[in-house]
Amino acid sequence: MWIRLARLLVSSADGTSMARLNSWLLASTFFAAISGCIGATVVVVNGTASHAIPSTLFGQMFESGDGGLYAELLQNRAFQQVTPNTAAALNAWHPVSGASISVIKDTKPVSAALPNSLQLTIPSGQNGAVGFSNEGFWGIKVDASWTYNASFFFKFPTQSAFKGSMTIGLQTSTGQMLASESVDISGSTTSWTQVQVKLKPTTSAKDTKNSFVVTVSGAGGQTIDFAMFSLFPPTFKNRPNGMRIDIAETLIEMGPSFFRFPGGNNLEGQTVATRWQWNATVGSLLDRPGRVGDWGYVNTDGLGILEYLTFFEDAGMEPIMAIWSGYALGGTNLAENQLAPYIAQARDQINFVIGDPKTSAPAALRASLGHPEPFALRYIEVGNEDFFAATTYPYRWHDIVANLSAEFPHLQFIATSNTFNPILSPNPTQYDVHVYQTPGWFAQNSFIYDGFQRNGTTYFEGEYAAISTNANNLFGTPDQGRLLWPTMQSSTGEAAFMTGLERNSDIVFAASYAPLLQHVNSTQWTPDLISFDAGQVYKSTSFYAQKLFSVNRGDEYLPSTLPSHTGTLFWSVTRSKASSSIIIKISNTVATAAAMTFQLPFNTVASTGSLQQLHGAQTASNTPAQPQLIVPVTSSIPTGKTFDFNAPGFSVNVITIRVT
Repeated sequence: MWIRLARLLVSSADGTSMARLNSWLLASTFFAAISGCIGATVVVVNGTASHAIPSTLFGQMFESGDGGLYAELLQNRAFQQVTPNTAAALNAWHPVSGASISVIKDTKPVSAALPNSLQLTIPSGQNGAVGFSNEGFWGIKVDASWTYNASFFFKFPTQSAFKGSMTIGLQTSTGQMLASESVDISGSTTSWTQVQVKLKPTTSAKDTKNSFVVTVSGAGGQTIDFAMFSLFPPTFKNRPNGMRIDIAETLIEMGPSFFRFPGGNNLEGQTVATRWQWNATVGSLLDRPGRVGDWGYVNTDGLGILEYLTFFEDAGMEPIMAIWSGYALGGTNLAENQLAPYIAQARDQINFVIGDPKTSAPAALRASLGHPEPFALRYIEVGNEDFFAATTYPYRWHDIVANLSAEFPHLQFIATSNTFNPILSPNPTQYDVHVYQTPGWFAQNSFIYDGFQRNGTTYFEGEYAAISTNANNLFGTPDQGRLLWPTMQSSTGEAAFMTGLERNSDIVFAASYAPLLQHVNSTQWTPDLISFDAGQVYKSTSFYAQKLFSVNRGDEYLPSTLPSHTGTLFWSVTRSKASSSIIIKISNTVATAAAMTFQLPFNTVASTGSLQQLHGAQTASNTPAQPQLIVPVTSSIPTGKTFDFNAPGFSVNVITIRVT
């Protein structure tokens, strides 16, 4: 994530249709300016569409999923990428009833990918229940309507005569056991053995301050090793190793058409060794070593490439998939003669997604995991933010794309350097543009793509968000202007920018706000579109602005009087052929209400339209303390071939009218 300002290119208006359109826009803008002097801003709508709206225009981008979208409830479940015999290795784990616990490098690990184990030592003379607990990701939601799937592996390091039982349960902070199951165990179990139980709570917990607990009853003086714990609630569409239901449903509520994965910085790694690798994220959880991510925490990679793709399929989204481009965030740039194995790995990654199991080993692996048919895939992003390594990107881009496009000629490859700087070969047909700025910048730059050449190149606004009110301190602290939560000021600025994306959707084929998700107890970046904790999801004002645009996008763009380049009121008009409706989106980016008059060219226009309105004070935010302070309100408004509308200060509005 970073600021990336696309180079402004001079527009080329070739062709008589473009000339006529420009003349019409100039005339209607002049008329609106004169009318504006009288009072309301007049918007004259042209009934002839200038272009179709891309099906991919609005979607989502994502960095990582542990403790959030991925439904696993246990934190540090397999002691991946930790240093044994340190306190940090026990993150989220706690001893129970005087037990001694430590993370060890096991001489006989549960798998080669998971070398560490949790060792429990029961004090001599102890006969009661002794064990350990896991606090989850800052809590665990316990719901009596759910059945939880719990599992782990255990073994005794040396054989003993021990006979006893093991209890697995969910417990409140006050010690009340809400669900439990017991299994008999024996000291003769010296090979790794998996325990799997279903936990059905007798009552729901009043809060999320609950723990997963494992205790052992029997003679003391024993040592037992444990590995690869897991605790899953019900998942979205009941997928094994799947997604958290409320977060998945919130994402789908936005109506996204695509999902950019495996994220931006999450792809690159700080080093070559810690980059995201598709083949380390498939198959048994025992075979996934995890990796230290680029935001300072360990990714289990339980949410792997197959889980991603299955979710997209379930959610009706298509993937925009990134491949590693030979650059790591720590500054490593692979030399050209070092690229070959990484290009091969990227080829395998693509074949895992779309290859033929009869001719491709990665595709055969996909089939063996339950998905013999290929997934949908059209776009491949080569790297992330490679303007940081611009001097080496030309040869990396060339070698990667030249090799992969020969095998996958139907795929479209997206460049991640600055647009046309440096010059790349083969010439990219898509660029990914990122920008983090102030609300005012987004409003003032809603015309930025109007100036781009129509030369066959299209653009993906892969990351964008208004993150600060202080242009001189974009990445400073909140007292320097950095936002903790989206506000109505930031959301209306983004919405103004989105009217420009919609107007220029002849060349902007996709756009996604970033970041998508944040856990309120562990945040590396603010603001974020959706926040959550162990029990709830919090939808920001920007979430609702994105949703209003995404679910009301229309099929084709209708030109209209242009907003002022230096103004504070912005709009766009689209048509839905399926519903015989026009959709007018309006963003007012200041506190003063704005009077508008719309003139429609259609034969018949309904006398009543639908208004969806998001409106609030400049600094108003949805937060865990006030999660629904600002939500869209739907109402009816009078419409006609000419109708008036008053856009409240700091508002995002969607007007839908049936026309013929």
